[in-house]
Amino acid sequence: MPALRSQSPAPARMFVQRFSATRRGARLARLLAALQLVEWGRARGTDHHDAVTLVVAEFAANAVLHGRVPGRDFALLLRPDEERGSIRVEVSDTHPARPALLAPVAVADHGRGLVLVEALATRWGVRDRVGPGKTVWAELPWPELRPSAGNRGPRDGIRRSRHGI
Repeated sequence: MPALRSQSPAPARMFVQRFSATRRGARLARLLAALQLVEWGRARGTDHHDAVTLVVAEFAANAVLHGRVPGRDFALLLRPDEERGSIRVEVSDTHPARPALLAPVAVADHGRGLVLVEALATRWGVRDRVGPGKTVWAELPWPELRPSAGNRGPRDGIRRSRHGI
């Protein structure tokens, strides 16, 4: 008698990477997150791509500017949850100080990042992590992709250059 096969669930998609706690590391985190979103079918310039990229940029910049501990990296995690229709962005660093949402001062050139996160995310917060430091996280909308010519991208198996070759 043949063995019964159970259907395994779809593999969880996740992007996890550590970066140096430098401006270059924060920039690389933003660029790689943007590239990963494209690989997951979210075209550059769309609301969902840009919102997630902006949250990654803000969290990475905060990890470098406010959460930096010499000799320690920060980590980025992106995890879409198709069932809940959301994507989770997490940035972990080893500094114990927690970010605070402050009212921006009109003449200041900083202090608006978490206000943007608050506006874009459905939920966000801070939690302790194993080891020193904290994890700052946000959940953003991640609606199901509908097939269209505009979002096929790498799914059609063909990689195109910007010159169409």
